[in-house]
Amino acid sequence: MPRSSRKKTKWFSDSDRAASATLDPGMMPLIELADVSLRFVNYADKQYSLKRAMLDLVLRRESNAPKGEFWALRELSFRVHQGERIGIIGGNGAGKSTLLRLLARIYPPTSGQVAIRGNVAPLIEMGAGFNPELSGTDNIVFNGAMLGFSKQEMLAKAAGIYEFTGLQEFADLPLKYYSSGMYMRLAFAIATEVHPDILLIDEALGVGDAAFIEKAKERLRGLVDRSKVVVIVSHDMESLREFCTRGLWVQHGRLVGDGPINAVIEAYLNATTARISA
Repeated sequence: MPRSSRKKTKWFSDSDRAASATLDPGMMPLIELADVSLRFVNYADKQYSLKRAMLDLVLRRESNAPKGEFWALRELSFRVHQGERIGIIGGNGAGKSTLLRLLARIYPPTSGQVAIRGNVAPLIEMGAGFNPELSGTDNIVFNGAMLGFSKQEMLAKAAGIYEFTGLQEFADLPLKYYSSGMYMRLAFAIATEVHPDILLIDEALGVGDAAFIEKAKERLRGLVDRSKVVVIVSHDMESLREFCTRGLWVQHGRLVGDGPINAVIEAYLNATTARISA
């Protein structure tokens, strides 16, 4: 594989585009990956500064900062059509969450071709945009703006969010005084107010105590039903069996299994058990 290639966020040609215009949109994949790889560069010299990097660039000299490469994803190809519910399976460090972030357009591919059709709602690192100095209500409005909602729309949703989370009495309290559980419950409630074409979920069910997790699952079921495509990363196999119809098994950044969710889970668990027993 080449070290890098020009990044493409669409992988259909103009002729393909013209041909696809005559197709029923419901027949077109909402997600397409063709030979996609993602490389991270690790700089071993922690003192390598932006100033030094700029000088190297201006003076056209080779950087002497030691670095290493890590291929997080390698040669992934698959398509996802409307109506599919995908569970991404694999061990720690397999590349599952990295793949989800690539689908969310957080990471661009190093090589290969990607096409995403429709608006994407990532339930990834929920609450990452929160301001701890602002109140719960202010953060509802602020996060709603990042999701494309107006202030009036989010204020109208606030009562339902507080009813769901049970945090009404803390509405005017700055988030820095919230417990981690309160923080995540508020983040989950805001994130699940969206109505996306493509819903991406990364371990979103670990958001509180057992009673709240059951409420979260019920709310998530409604969001899943409203979305055209759902992609979930989780180590909870029972949740994947419940929500998903198809499984993608990722190992060392490569796709090693793709099929009905129960079959892929069984293959993954059998391989894991065999590796532990060896």
